Amino acid sequence: MAKIILVVLGLISVAAAMALAMRNRQTTPLDTKQHNLHDYTVVDIKGNKKSLKDFDGKVVMVVNVASKCGLTPQYEQLEALYEKYKDQGLVILGFPCNQFMGQEPGTEEEILTFCTNKYNVSFPMFSKVEVKGENAHPLYKWLVGATENKTDIEWNFAKFIVSRDGAKVQRFASKTKPDDSSVVSVIEKALAE
Repeated sequence: MAKIILVVLGLISVAAAMALAMRNRQTTPLDTKQHNLHDYTVVDIKGNKKSLKDFDGKVVMVVNVASKCGLTPQYEQLEALYEKYKDQGLVILGFPCNQFMGQEPGTEEEILTFCTNKYNVSFPMFSKVEVKGENAHPLYKWLVGATENKTDIEWNFAKFIVSRDGAKVQRFASKTKPDDSSVVSVIEKALAE
């Protein structure tokens, strides 16, 4: 009888550990409806509503950004990428997020001043959003759900590249630099389609 109790307790422990691991792996509810990037409306960094339908026909890179992060210098590479490919149809959308160790604490005005003065950012910037958890912006719920890697966004500067039709999404980790050959090849392929 004691062996049976130990086995049952062991199975319960394994099940609890697996449930905890799954919960920690994915805490953002996914937007599982059949959506497209162009179905979403967001608020730009100056407080104006912006339909992402305006980017129909463009290859879009969506990035959650932060001003006080070790990866913040990626702004420079993002701007260089934007300048190089914008005339071919690339647009980069920056979404400030303060969910990772409070590394984006400023107001929208402070964020805009920082990224334009320090990194000459000219690509579109948007109001602060949450990118993971219960309060994640619907756009981010859709982006995560539209990729093979459906785990929560791991850190600042996660990158999503969306095809011209707004349907296909590829995800790159925060530490993958915007000018990494793997990112550039996906952009160039999407621009050629």
